[in-house]
Amino acid sequence: QQWYSSSMKVICMWLADRLDLQLHIYQLKTLIKIVKKTYRDFRLQGVMEGTLNSKTYDTVHSRLTVEEATVSVTDAGGLQGITMKDSDE
Repeated sequence: QQWYSSSMKVICMWLADRLDLQLHIYQLKTLIKIVKKTYRDFRLQGVMEGTLNSKTYDTVHSRLTVEEATVSVTDAGGLQGITMKDSDE
């Protein structure tokens, strides 16, 4: 649980440092993959939903979703199927 929380905090702080900057397409793709894989792996390991869906995770998820929407409007094929929407949703 602590490892998951620490990982999300690092990503959240990194995104906060770049709050006024739009992420590059490769940064966005990489962060989406990292966040989704981390979430899924820790969910499979039995980490509680309260820890998984923390305020930090919600902040990261919201920022990446907004960045994803911006890219989809400005760059037609930029993300190539990579999305924050979970495949089981």
